[in-house]
Amino acid sequence: MSSRKQQKNAARVVREQLARERRRRRTLWTTIAAVLVLVIAGGIGWAVYSSQKSTGFTAPPGANDAGTGIVEGTGKVTIDLYEDYQCPACRQFQEASGATLKQLVSEGKAKVVFHPVVFLNRFSTTEYSTRSAAASGCAAKGGKFTEFTDQLFAKQPPENSAGLSNDELIDIGAGVGLNRDDFASCVRDGTYRSWTEHVTDEASKAGVTSTPTIKVNGRDVEDRSPEGLRAAVEAAGK
Repeated sequence: MSSRKQQKNAARVVREQLARERRRRRTLWTTIAAVLVLVIAGGIGWAVYSSQKSTGFTAPPGANDAGTGIVEGTGKVTIDLYEDYQCPACRQFQEASGATLKQLVSEGKAKVVFHPVVFLNRFSTTEYSTRSAAASGCAAKGGKFTEFTDQLFAKQPPENSAGLSNDELIDIGAGVGLNRDDFASCVRDGTYRSWTEHVTDEASKAGVTSTPTIKVNGRDVEDRSPEGLRAAVEAAGK
């Protein structure tokens, strides 16, 4: 093979290598650009979603600063109570220890932060957990949260049912002294539905996975009896 032909072949090989390198670089930069676009778009989407989730709610009067529960009492020991109005075990807890909670509040030994979570919507054909929790926000607005909560547990519907209707919730509210028209409007408008989502999201972030969950100054209480609750509060208050 002549020297000239060898030089041409060598030049062709070099050109082909350079062309392949240019194509490889173009592909690499195109891929990087696509990934960056996806990352940026995803970040913007998550920021919008997070913003809506964290600020898109209205907490009822009587809620704590975080908007995650309704506060009863002013005692120095905090009892966090996570309950679902559709939860049978929560009803049992209220029947057994509800009076003790009220006594601890009235004695000035504790304050109760009631977090109405909506874990059990799947056990209702009408999202009763959400509807009842939102209605409790309306009751808090009218200054009758505790009274309304007591009646919701007393009249708790069975699981896997439609639950109480809005009309029945309104009747309960009127029965505990709430203004019927104002309360009815709040319930029917779903004023506090987004609040119930916030309460439930924050409870999940705090590691709450079941109801009832009772914490005294942030520590789980295993003995939920009246004696166990009082002992936990007294120990925390020392």
